[in-house]
Amino acid sequence: MCLAIPGKIVAIDGDDAYIDFGGSKKTANVSMVDAEVGQWVVVHAGFAIEVMDEDEAQETLKLWNDFLDSGEADIKKPQ
Repeated sequence: MCLAIPGKIVAIDGDDAYIDFGGSKKTANVSMVDAEVGQWVVVHAGFAIEVMDEDEAQETLKLWNDFLDSGEADIKKPQ
């Protein structure tokens, strides 16, 4: 399963951007969006698929953290 996660662009080099995901920096392709350094993007499978504003990104990250902290993320494999 792949998840789309928001991250903040810290640098762009051609079609590749260096994106900060809460301290973990990864590279993603930004050729599908019109994004600039400092903007937040939703990244899925190595591609930025949407530009979002910071408030929306922070709310999404809060919801993810609340979900992870709730214990509901502990999904058991079927037997």
